[in-house]
Amino acid sequence: MPSISWKGTISFGLVSFPVQLFAAARAETIHFHLLHKKDLSRVKQVWHCEEEDRPVERSEMVKGYEAGESGYVVVEDQELKQVAPPTASTMEIVQFVASDEVDPIYFESSYYVAPDGKTPKPYSLFVEALKQSKQSAIAQLAMHNREHVVLIRPFEKGLILHTLYYVNELNVDNRADVQKADFSSKELALAQSLIKHLTAPFDPEQFTDSYRTNVQRLIDEKRKGRKVTPISQPRKAPVIDLMEALQRSLKSARPEKPAGKKAASATTPRKPPGRHRAA
Repeated sequence: MPSISWKGTISFGLVSFPVQLFAAARAETIHFHLLHKKDLSRVKQVWHCEEEDRPVERSEMVKGYEAGESGYVVVEDQELKQVAPPTASTMEIVQFVASDEVDPIYFESSYYVAPDGKTPKPYSLFVEALKQSKQSAIAQLAMHNREHVVLIRPFEKGLILHTLYYVNELNVDNRADVQKADFSSKELALAQSLIKHLTAPFDPEQFTDSYRTNVQRLIDEKRKGRKVTPISQPRKAPVIDLMEALQRSLKSARPEKPAGKKAASATTPRKPPGRHRAA
């Protein structure tokens, strides 16, 4: 049984219905343990008290907020519950937006929104109303020690929820100052042709994490006492003649699917290298 991330109600005007949130995705990677280099024994984290110069157990710890020269303000878990906003138990819909209006840069985490118990009529009605109107709902929700702005949209037969970053959480200063460069109409036409050749329906199952696969193979080879097989890296020369590079790219691209044939490989783009994740 998957763990519940949040449990409460969605309030839509004078209508409300109970829901549960479940995490929709979780990144997978290969985890390593820290070992003592000398004898390869596990290294454990030890919490240390600076004042008494001794290790302390978690049961001896409390939450503290650093308040400048006056020291720390201790905050108990029960006190945090006492100041939780109403959105800790009720998700209030505040407005609706077009389904493509919110830029994906604001998306933080995704959750499946499931009915709590038997599917109530308001839940099904809400899903269908969003589908028919091509709208998404904006609401506020308090969980995991913060209040989130969330976007709720129809997903298959139910709802999915995305927590959104606040504007001040976006790293605006990290944006590149991109100056528009000049290009010819022929170069633009070739670039559009290349895009057309590589256009295909998105199939998430065709993508895999090759970095994770390679690390797993490295571990297996070392376990069996074999020599580690290095991965050859492609050498890419800098683009000097843009027109020539586009023309060569277009020639190497797979041809478009002939009319009337169901050749899936003809419309499937080349599989890009897996996204590198920190191991």
